[in-house]
Amino acid sequence: MPIINVNHKQVHIQELNKGAEQTVVLIHGMFSNLSIYYFNIAPILAKHFHVVMYDLKSHGMSERFTDGYDLESMSSDLLALMDVLNLKKVHLAGYSFGGLIALKTALKTPDCVSQLVIIEAPDPQDEKARNIIDEYSKEFLEHYVANFTDTTKVQMGKRQMEKNHRMYEFLFEKTSIKADMIREKHFLSEASFSELNTPTLLLYGSESNCKPTGEWLKTQIFSSELKLIPGDHNVPIQEPVQIAESIVHFLSQSLSKIVTQNHG
Repeated sequence: MPIINVNHKQVHIQELNKGAEQTVVLIHGMFSNLSIYYFNIAPILAKHFHVVMYDLKSHGMSERFTDGYDLESMSSDLLALMDVLNLKKVHLAGYSFGGLIALKTALKTPDCVSQLVIIEAPDPQDEKARNIIDEYSKEFLEHYVANFTDTTKVQMGKRQMEKNHRMYEFLFEKTSIKADMIREKHFLSEASFSELNTPTLLLYGSESNCKPTGEWLKTQIFSSELKLIPGDHNVPIQEPVQIAESIVHFLSQSLSKIVTQNHG
């Protein structure tokens, strides 16, 4: 459970296949943690790429903070992490609010992002979408306890659930997270997507309330493709293998195109 110091913040990270030439950084959504990738998606990606996962501030095993949950701060945290790990240019994949962090980072520092994968990023202007994040995060916690803790010992599962609920209470009651998310409600409508030339894969659940956002982003980002996965906002849990294989296919296909173009 590596904990590293990033700008005087304690950040929990996990890495797979460190020796690979290309790096994929995975960003989880609000109110979950890196385990949404660790057990199913990351191992498939790690057959081809160096995979970096990290817990956002106050999530999982990273240090708790009362403020700094706006996209500018979260993007700056990500770039500082990349700097500490000496990662000059990476592929970014973000789920839910993590998808908005990935978009913000690609818009702010395009030279640091080779390719972009946006999974179920919501429109922060849509109040229903903000509620969806909360609703599905609770489902994520229940799924995590049921599948990734020692469920033969009921006490272990109960303890893990209580720990996660304490994280919820801290985030909701002691931090600026909800206010910061609301303050970002115009992010998509004000972003200059015409300047974003990063090849982008948009992965959305075919039954998701966020699907219209994916369809809209497809019209805004020139070099993008939209793929619908069976499921709702929780597709990384519902269809992790399909999500992982879609990412591998997209990144590998795009990389081969870049190599072909560079060699005329």
